[in-house]
Amino acid sequence: MTTTLAIANQKGGVAKTTTVASLGAALAELGHRVLLVDLDPQACLTFSLGIDPEDLELSVHQVLTRGLAPSEAMVTTEDGMDLLPATIELARAEADLLMRTGREQVLRGVLEDLDTDYDWVLLDCPPSLGVLTVAALTAADGVLIPLQCETLSHRGVGQLLDTVHDVRRFTNRGLEVWGVLPTLYDGRTNHARTVLETTSDTYDLQVVEPPIPKTIKFAEAPAAGRSILATNRGNKGAQAYREVAVGLAARAGRAAQGA
Repeated sequence: MTTTLAIANQKGGVAKTTTVASLGAALAELGHRVLLVDLDPQACLTFSLGIDPEDLELSVHQVLTRGLAPSEAMVTTEDGMDLLPATIELARAEADLLMRTGREQVLRGVLEDLDTDYDWVLLDCPPSLGVLTVAALTAADGVLIPLQCETLSHRGVGQLLDTVHDVRRFTNRGLEVWGVLPTLYDGRTNHARTVLETTSDTYDLQVVEPPIPKTIKFAEAPAAGRSILATNRGNKGAQAYREVAVGLAARAGRAAQGA
């Protein structure tokens, strides 16, 4: 049974891409088959996993807009995950899909037609609430919201939850919010803890543990084209993502048993 999880927050700089790469690597370490889908035209996930978007002739753009088979664009990363990469061409997908009937369902159809069985599909959403994010939420079983614990970071959570509510009404009744994942977290400050508590209480959201600590090693990993789990295995950030992955896998397992 495949679990499809959208990693979404329309605010940039909250470690969405780092979360997708690190969780994917952690789940792969646990023996799961993992597919990552880069839905951000900036292609940061693609680049951070050692693939230069400018060298790619085929990408998720052609899969979504031209009906290309996903296997034709897919690449395998050194961290043991498959990736549907992005290029700057994806910036045109919003316009290409906007006039298309059933545009919200296009990614769901792609994932349903995969010819390989995955345990996890992780969707790296763009920093917006446009067509691509809505398509990701429509295709997903759940959404995980990375949240930097600073005052301005949680202001967009309500907008994202409004979008989730609309998706539930119109395109994906089964979509669940899996909670907020604190990122770039400095537990030494009262401010970080207060923002986290306020967000949890205001929006009645589960806080996924443990928080992901702030560390310079996250910034260094993309230069090596690997996740932090490969470049700094013993780092506290890498270990935090491993613990989060174990918790998410347990939740998916419970859901599978109840299905």
